[in-house]
Amino acid sequence: MVVTLDADFHSLLAASRAISPSVVRIRIEKLNGERLAAILIQVIATAGKELTAGAVASVTTHHIRVRMLPIGS
Repeated sequence: MVVTLDADFHSLLAASRAISPSVVRIRIEKLNGERLAAILIQVIATAGKELTAGAVASVTTHHIRVRMLPIGS
């Protein structure tokens, strides 16, 4: 699984119709390590099965959006 602040990973996965790796995009700026760890624990608790199977997650301060790979299928 890749954790990133960069939107390009989702675009690359969509364009290539890839089924892996799973990507978690954090759309929250200026996080410290402790807050980031807490967010990742929440993402895994919420979407762990999907991320294990191959998915992308987009995380904001109020929402976790999960889409299964390949994107657009």
